[in-house]
Amino acid sequence: MNAQALIEAALEAGAAKAALISQSQIVLSATFREICEGNGCGGYNRCWMCPPNVGGIEELMARVRAFPRGLLYQTVARIEDSFDIEGMTAATVEHAQVSQRLEKKLRPRLSGASLHLTCGGCRLCDRCTKLDGLPCRHPEDALPSLEAHGIDVYNTTKDTDLRYINGANTVTLFGLVLVSEG
Repeated sequence: MNAQALIEAALEAGAAKAALISQSQIVLSATFREICEGNGCGGYNRCWMCPPNVGGIEELMARVRAFPRGLLYQTVARIEDSFDIEGMTAATVEHAQVSQRLEKKLRPRLSGASLHLTCGGCRLCDRCTKLDGLPCRHPEDALPSLEAHGIDVYNTTKDTDLRYINGANTVTLFGLVLVSEG
């Protein structure tokens, strides 16, 4: 798939913007594992797609480095104010749905290896089976997070047309499909 086809697929799936980025634009830092361990989002060791269940940080960053390019995409949602937790949660769920739609569009069309990362935990299930000691119900569809792989989203977006902050009363969320082709 060429760059334009990847971008169009993201937009058709519901992304607000998308751009193809090179490996050199992806900023990685093991510090993000420490942030995950702080459990600010509540997903640490409570979701199969969150740390420590996805693997060691060095191993995950090496996986990211193995891909020469990626499709970075974003969703932008309006919220009432910076304390609108319900609005932020709804935006995260909508972003997860965009990520799933994009994955379904791309999976049959990509001929080479790929790795799809999204924001936060996977959000496919209302309750992750990790909490019940059971295997993931959707291992083929569950998407791990950018942050769990050590991706510094803020600095990765700096040299792109995708803005990290899109104005007052908005929440911006990102996904990245790493590809070996195109």
